[in-house]
Amino acid sequence: MPLPIPGFEFSHNDTALVVIDPQNDFLSSEGVAWGVVGQSITENKTVENIESLFRSAKEASLPVFISPHYYFPHDHKWRFEGSLERLMHDIKMFDRPGPLDLTSFEGSGADWLERYKPYIDDGESVIASPHKVFGPESNDLALQLRKRGIDKVLLAGMSANLCVESHLRELLEQGFEVAVAWDATAAAILPEFNGMAAAKTNYHMLASETLDTAEAVRRIASL
Repeated sequence: MPLPIPGFEFSHNDTALVVIDPQNDFLSSEGVAWGVVGQSITENKTVENIESLFRSAKEASLPVFISPHYYFPHDHKWRFEGSLERLMHDIKMFDRPGPLDLTSFEGSGADWLERYKPYIDDGESVIASPHKVFGPESNDLALQLRKRGIDKVLLAGMSANLCVESHLRELLEQGFEVAVAWDATAAAILPEFNGMAAAKTNYHMLASETLDTAEAVRRIASL
């Protein structure tokens, strides 16, 4: 018996694009994670697809929210960590000198991918406080969405089976209707596992609808 597809309808009144971790350490070929995510990003055309979603959302005046990932010096003093938390700390992924300090931020691994800056830094996009592990439980994304009257979310960004899937699960638990643009995400591909395959399976089982970017852009443009 095939799984039903509830579907996802875009609306100016209650729908937003949420992009997770659109940052250099994931999406730039110079980023510290490129060695494990670069293949998936290239295959999915993730960088280009995220930009297509940004562009179409802005052209349609659809609200855009960013959920970034930053680590400050005090985060490196955690007494216990999961495997990937330890790895990200070891390779200094998303590091910043402090929450109020932008020293050396421009062009760093924690900075936005350069091609996304016109969409993120336009004074209209809502930049949530940073999440610290994978999901938005530790940041103010849900609050910011609720305060704008948003209850339907299209997710994109990095990485597919970690932060994006964790945001999907938590937003569902918070009562949001959620769709995912699967090819505007990507994941680590290693000899022992393929994070993208795991993510796509769970997207289909959890989200109201799993779209490709072309279909998402078509629906946004029709608003």
